[in-house]
Amino acid sequence: MTEEAELPQAPEVARTVFGEFFPEAVRYAELLADTGVKRGLIGPREVPRLWERHLLNCAVLSEVVPEGVTVCDVGSGAGLPGIPLALVRPDLKITLLEPLLRRTNFLQEVVELLGLDHVTVVRGRAEEVLGTLPPVHVVTARAVAPLDRLAGWGVPLLRPYGEMLALKGDTAEEEIQGARAALSKLGVVDASVLHVGEGLVDPLATVVRVEVGESPGGVRFAAKRAKAARTSRTRRRR
Repeated sequence: MTEEAELPQAPEVARTVFGEFFPEAVRYAELLADTGVKRGLIGPREVPRLWERHLLNCAVLSEVVPEGVTVCDVGSGAGLPGIPLALVRPDLKITLLEPLLRRTNFLQEVVELLGLDHVTVVRGRAEEVLGTLPPVHVVTARAVAPLDRLAGWGVPLLRPYGEMLALKGDTAEEEIQGARAALSKLGVVDASVLHVGEGLVDPLATVVRVEVGESPGGVRFAAKRAKAARTSRTRRRR
């Protein structure tokens, strides 16, 4: 029988990052280390590095999210980066989108326990909710899929001139180069690599920013969105 990994005390920098919501961040870390591990949402080896590698790394994404916008966290899993982002940015309206029931159950429990009134949990895949969820200003993601596939899921959920912010690793530049053709077909007008968390996390968090023009997802998804909108209007009239 393996010994359970112990959650370390929150580093002092966490108080700076989470501010008045530091107690809620501690509670979330405890839930991840306990319930999250028991339900298989996070590996036990991740518990000792929950703060540095997961909570803080995700929270600093807030540096590049505009004020007062709508956000959809695609493939939210155990709530990363969506919940740390919600804790540091109560001005945002965040949807945690996740297809697996055991994960959405956990996310709903966390949202209720932490009193995150500006967060909604939706069960489903990105391609399934297209046209039923209102388009958002920002899509976020972390460790979901390679950039070309991730963009295919996330970009169509955006409003015109919105952006996708994906937490990535050292191969971010290479992923952009390899995905350029796919990104262009999806209506992407620019893709770049940002580094956030200066003075707060080491190493800095790497973010791929994908910006779209007036047709997020390209022509094919524009037609799909229009069809879904027509179907929705027909149902409301009945």
